[in-house]
Amino acid sequence: MSCPFNEEQLTQLNAFVELCKAQPLILHHPKLAFFKDYLVSLGVILPTATFGSKPFTASGDGHPPTSHFEENAAKPEQSEESDAESDLELDMEGVITSADSEATQEMGDPSKEVTDEERDQSDEKRSVAMEAFSNQEYEEAIALYTEAIKLNPQSALLFAKRAQAFLKQNKLHACIKDCSHALELNCDSAAAYKFRGRAYRLLGSFENASHDLCESLKIDYDDQVNEWLNEIKPNADKIRQHKLSRQRRKEDKEHREKLRRARKAQEAHAQTAKEQAEAAGGMPTPPGGMPFDLTKLLLDPEMMALFKDPEVTKAIYDVSSNPANFVKYQNNPKVAAAFEMFQKKFGGQGIPPNFMGGAPPAGATSKPCDDDVGLD
Repeated sequence: MSCPFNEEQLTQLNAFVELCKAQPLILHHPKLAFFKDYLVSLGVILPTATFGSKPFTASGDGHPPTSHFEENAAKPEQSEESDAESDLELDMEGVITSADSEATQEMGDPSKEVTDEERDQSDEKRSVAMEAFSNQEYEEAIALYTEAIKLNPQSALLFAKRAQAFLKQNKLHACIKDCSHALELNCDSAAAYKFRGRAYRLLGSFENASHDLCESLKIDYDDQVNEWLNEIKPNADKIRQHKLSRQRRKEDKEHREKLRRARKAQEAHAQTAKEQAEAAGGMPTPPGGMPFDLTKLLLDPEMMALFKDPEVTKAIYDVSSNPANFVKYQNNPKVAAAFEMFQKKFGGQGIPPNFMGGAPPAGATSKPCDDDVGLD
């Protein structure tokens, strides 16, 4: 299914979601009743508050109240360790509601071939617009910048200047849109980063604001930008630390799950190897049980390699069931090497300690019996 929204609409939707994250009580605005009713129909518990002249009712310490909605949104699924994230306490002072619900402004024809005459006319419009801006005639300035943009849509400066006028009117989404377009035309536009960073800050998108203001300072130091950055730095740092902590918890959980799956796979492999070893040896487990830790043996890669050889498997079971049978394998280098490794790893459990060159146990002969001929 294709997305029913264009890029501009998606940008506006994303900005609206960011605003709701920063100011969840905005959902009680009368004009958003349709969206509030939809959330309630999905079972979402909204914060209880009365929407007034301010974006939210602050608590005594200047922070927005922690709502049940925020608590539920911040808590991940309960893990085995009951690991739940705590809500972030951010300073929301200065966050406002944007005066524009939709950023719809003239962007000019990007494919337009600008003549020298049109460029000159655009510069004249810009000069008049700057004068109107100085006189705080922001609507007039926006109209003049728009005319200049139509004449020269390749000028990043014009978009940044119009964004500044939008910012003065608290039309934050329009400001962000103009600044983003200016940065597409000129990725080194300090003014575009500056005004977009300020718009993000006023929307409560502190991490985006911090990024843009830092980029602006890298390109061209500005005392005002530095002041704005210091203002939001505590919030931005809290958000970054919160994300890092959440990422570490996620990675730890994934690591534990990976180890659990590996352990289960190893146990399944050991069980399969045990069944294959018994089948290859053609012998049942000796009476009284295996005299060594079979699970440990089957989890050892080197021993499992030995057990792939039916001759070695048969010899191990044979000697485990009757230690006197070791005399049948003393002159078999392959089997002797297997028993030597077995003794080293498992302390010779079930294997005569004198197998490697010692005297045979009482009652055992130094040569195979006539009945055993041909079993080597």
